[in-house]
Amino acid sequence: MATTPTPLPPTAPPKPSWDPQAGSRPNPWLRPTIRIRLTLLYGGMFLIAGVVLLTIIYLLAAQALHVGNELPFKLVGGSVQPTNNTCPEIIGQSSPDQFNAVLNTCMKEQRQLALDGLLRRSLIALLGLSVIAFAFGYAMAGRVLSPLGRITRTARQVAGSDLSRRIELDGPDDELKELADTFDEMLERLDRAFTAQQRFVANASHELRTPLAINRTLLEVQLSDPQASPELTQLGKTLLATNERSEQLVEGLLLLARSDNEIVDRKPVDLAEVASQALEQVRAEAEDKGVELRGQRAPAVVQGNGVLLERIALNLVQNAVRYNVAQDGWVEVTTESRQGQAVLVVANTGPVVPAYEMDNIFEPFRRLRTERTGSDKGVGLGLSIARSVARAHGGRIAAEPREGGGLVMRVVLPV
Repeated sequence: MATTPTPLPPTAPPKPSWDPQAGSRPNPWLRPTIRIRLTLLYGGMFLIAGVVLLTIIYLLAAQALHVGNELPFKLVGGSVQPTNNTCPEIIGQSSPDQFNAVLNTCMKEQRQLALDGLLRRSLIALLGLSVIAFAFGYAMAGRVLSPLGRITRTARQVAGSDLSRRIELDGPDDELKELADTFDEMLERLDRAFTAQQRFVANASHELRTPLAINRTLLEVQLSDPQASPELTQLGKTLLATNERSEQLVEGLLLLARSDNEIVDRKPVDLAEVASQALEQVRAEAEDKGVELRGQRAPAVVQGNGVLLERIALNLVQNAVRYNVAQDGWVEVTTESRQGQAVLVVANTGPVVPAYEMDNIFEPFRRLRTERTGSDKGVGLGLSIARSVARAHGGRIAAEPREGGGLVMRVVLPV
């Protein structure tokens, strides 16, 4: 009985042994790279400088030989007369031996004078060529490195949140053009990523706020029912407080996401007015807690977003009021302009905060191990938002422990 041969499994097609992109790449020795261009440039400069220097040395040597071979005397009417002041002793020598000795001495001095002149002129020529070479090298280096300056200027503009900028470098296909093209591709991807982030923040702002607002409305309607049982009323109040905390958390996260980018649309904003508005919003809470609000606020106008700057002041003042002492507490808010900067200072009494904890208080959801960490006083994003908004305005915020307890928060913004 014949057996049917077992069919072999299909084999994968052979992989191509050639790279389809390899043929499009030019020969590295024919490509006008920066290395080849600098080699040709500096090699040509060295060749030109060598030719010029050789020519100058040849001319100086010819002049020196001409001067050195001139006789220091001449025969006039059978007598010897010196032609220069090199050998005045040659006059009056009657003995041939004495005459020859004096003549040899005079010729040596003549050659030494010629060599000294050659050395002096060579040094002057070398100094002049050095100045010309450095000036020419500086100009050529600036020309070769000009694309790097263009890349740097574009990077600075991008650092100002202008992701629409592109280098678009023209010229030979060298390393600098490859770097510029890679930088443009990176900017394109970053621009798409930030655009997607902005769309996400806008959509999340609506999708997260809507259900929380509906829950708040339903709870408020239920709490307004006079026939509700005490247990149900207490449960509604608890759920309403939880819903309010969730709304604060969502608002803080969205504001933190929006404030990470530098402010482009700026308008004049007075920090004194911003601080006064923040104080008015927390005045009722401060009176309930027995905290005194004080401080002098001088005009300090900056260029920025008034809503975000008011959020800085409001967060700082709210923290200062909520994390305070039980009796005789105070919050001092001052503003001033000095040395081209606007300064907002919020100081308060409160529990003692260790100095090594200063960096942690600006981190999102990072809490101190003191009474400032009470979960009923915030969601842990106030100082993070304040730092992000300050950075978006080109400023900074710093915290210092106050002697006796409490903190001193200082916001510095460029005018």
